[in-house]
Amino acid sequence: MKRFLLLALLISAMTLTAQKDQRIYDIIDAVSAERIKNDVTKLANFGTRHTLSDTVSNTRGIGAARRWIKSEFEKTSAACKGCLNVFYQKDLVKKGANDRIVKDVEVVNVLAVQKGTKYPNRYIIMSGDIDSRVSDPTNYTDDSPGANDNASGMAGTLEAARVLSKYTFENSIIYMGLSGEEQGLFGGGGIAQYAKDKGWEIIGIFNNDMIGNIKGVDGTISNVDFRIFSEPVPPTETEKQRKARRFYGGEVDGVSRQLARYVHKNVKQYMPEMNPMMIYRLDRFGRGGHHRPFNDAGFPGIRIMEAHENYTQQHQDIRVEDGIAYGDVLEHVNFEYAAKLTAVNAINMASIAWAPPAPTTVKIGGIVEPAAKFQWSKVDGAKGYKIYWRDTTSPTWDYSRYVGDVSEFVLEGIVIDNYFFGVSAVGKDGFESPVVFPNGIFR
Repeated sequence: MKRFLLLALLISAMTLTAQKDQRIYDIIDAVSAERIKNDVTKLANFGTRHTLSDTVSNTRGIGAARRWIKSEFEKTSAACKGCLNVFYQKDLVKKGANDRIVKDVEVVNVLAVQKGTKYPNRYIIMSGDIDSRVSDPTNYTDDSPGANDNASGMAGTLEAARVLSKYTFENSIIYMGLSGEEQGLFGGGGIAQYAKDKGWEIIGIFNNDMIGNIKGVDGTISNVDFRIFSEPVPPTETEKQRKARRFYGGEVDGVSRQLARYVHKNVKQYMPEMNPMMIYRLDRFGRGGHHRPFNDAGFPGIRIMEAHENYTQQHQDIRVEDGIAYGDVLEHVNFEYAAKLTAVNAINMASIAWAPPAPTTVKIGGIVEPAAKFQWSKVDGAKGYKIYWRDTTSPTWDYSRYVGDVSEFVLEGIVIDNYFFGVSAVGKDGFESPVVFPNGIFR
């Protein structure tokens, strides 16, 4: 009888951790390249969306663009019987805040909040940038269609809202259009501070900045490669935490890196045709994106974007020079590819929003012993927990074991010195929280 019971528990554990959810495939199939094309076209046709551009016209400038974005979120909300709370968040940035702010400007972000049923104050966020620019970052009058940078990311965010608003989630989701990115990441900074003031618990932010180009300046063409940028440890870590890392590890295991690994794993499972590339840096060399202000505030955040950039189509005056056509125009955007990366975002937001919270405390033991030992804080909504481990040189969690509804476990025969470890919470449908790297030790 005991043997039968043990076998039944083992089969149950295998089923819980190996299953795939049909809803994730339905979400992938629901993303429309045609709708994304229509949205990118609409945004590009506002002429310029420079943060300092016209706010009065109904057809040109950032004012018209953000009003249209808000109206699209409101249409989506109407279709789901008011499931989205759509509003502006604003901050006044004074002239001289940096050399790109040449006059006082109100930086206005557009938010659409889909409240969770069980954890309404826990948020997973997808963002795209509203604004665009040409060669001179202070030129706010010339045409700057910004078709790929970043109408593609904004269109993807609008489309993700249309698709995911048809579902209910235990955690909250925010879809947002951010302004002021090209002028110094002012929109993201404003929202990060707003979130702290409101006491929001941000699970993570997916910053989508350029998700529509497949032809790189180096000649590479690929519609399956994409990059996930994440910094190794939070800039808010304490000196005590920094010193502990020297002895216990964690140099590449901060909360943003775990979010990146989550996306990588989920894409490999549900979209195996795609090639997610883990990039071990905050952003591209010497450059920045709108996940950074959230990281600066201590929140997990990553950048999802195309793998092969074309610099002749970024931050450029529209012109032909030496036979090269410069400018970020519609003809360079691959809408099918933008739809794929939108689906990448949508399935990961859904997976996290359906998952229980991650354990807040994970302790590890087993120093000079032939086993790795774990203790963790149990969380509401978890049906069980999974221990992950990997070689110290591996970028991804390569091994795992579902251990059931317990708060401690011993991995016999696994020497703590040779691996890195983490623990995730698993919900009733098999959706998991991001992995938590040990934040304490015991003997």
